[in-house]
Amino acid sequence: MGKIDRSRVETFGLGVNQIIAGFKMILSGLEIKRRLNKEIFIEPFNEDQLGSNSYNLRLHNELLVYEDDILDMKKKNNARPIILPEEGLVLQTGNLYLARTIEYTKTETTVPMLEGRSSVGRLGLFVHVTAGFGDVGFHGYWTLEMFCVKPIRIYPGVEICQIFYHSVEGDFEKYQSNKYQNNTGVQVSMLYKDFEKEKSQVLEKANIGEGS
Repeated sequence: MGKIDRSRVETFGLGVNQIIAGFKMILSGLEIKRRLNKEIFIEPFNEDQLGSNSYNLRLHNELLVYEDDILDMKKKNNARPIILPEEGLVLQTGNLYLARTIEYTKTETTVPMLEGRSSVGRLGLFVHVTAGFGDVGFHGYWTLEMFCVKPIRIYPGVEICQIFYHSVEGDFEKYQSNKYQNNTGVQVSMLYKDFEKEKSQVLEKANIGEGS
């Protein structure tokens, strides 16, 4: 384990205990492996993809592209499938490509987080827009929201992103969702379900008011 330079820490006004606690928040690669098939599940698992504090996830050959030029938060937006060929596909700027990981992951006691790999980022390819934060108890494939700053050819099976795990402090309830939990493939946004739920709640309150 690396040593902490206390003089440098004190220079920035941080307590050593705070720094050590911060280090404990993210699981090391060895700890990920130790918890595998107990609290953390990655299927399939290949030790060659395990890093010092993360695990590389690969790109599936299934993509989705929205069909409408203007997307609407309140409705389910249609998307057409694209199969990523072995010879690769050139992504164009100005487009959003929904993709997914080959690996299916589950977490029971930790918070999964998703980030792009630095080698991929240096080619100007983003693997998610804002949705890299997972939930304790999430089961499923990861949907990627890919876009590029320059046209780029991508290939199925490439190690496209990395998952890492935060420990949780305090009591928690596992993630439950009628939108993304236990998914079986790439998913479009289901934000419209939030509006449907809100509308349903308004109608329910109105009905209660009429009956009182």
